[in-house]
Amino acid sequence: MTNDLFTLADQVRELRDEKNDAERSVKEISAELESAETALAEAMLNSETQNFTRAGRMFCLTTKTRASAIAGQKDELFAALKDNGYGELVYETVNANTLSSFVKEQIAEHEQLPDWLRDRVNVFEKTGVTVRKSLRKS
Repeated sequence: MTNDLFTLADQVRELRDEKNDAERSVKEISAELESAETALAEAMLNSETQNFTRAGRMFCLTTKTRASAIAGQKDELFAALKDNGYGELVYETVNANTLSSFVKEQIAEHEQLPDWLRDRVNVFEKTGVTVRKSLRKS
């Protein structure tokens, strides 16, 4: 029994380490890709090249307009959108972890899920394993 636990624990640790390494690699590759795409776009602009084909792939110069709320102006932006007839662009969200904590508190406080929440949230328990570095060497 203990041997199975240790084998599975080693597998969980190794897979988590592998996942962390892969996530780190994806971040590094994404940064390199963004840099290369920026350099390619600049080179295409400088050479006035709209598109070209290389190794069976077509590369096209495109411009996309992106927008985000000015820092500290999110509420004002939402109000302005609503006031000007664009309220359908605005939607509210609740962070999943915050909602889970709130529901857990409500159940603890009322010994069950309050009626006003019962038909509005799904509640389930998930059993998992937390892994931390040990203070002592094994």
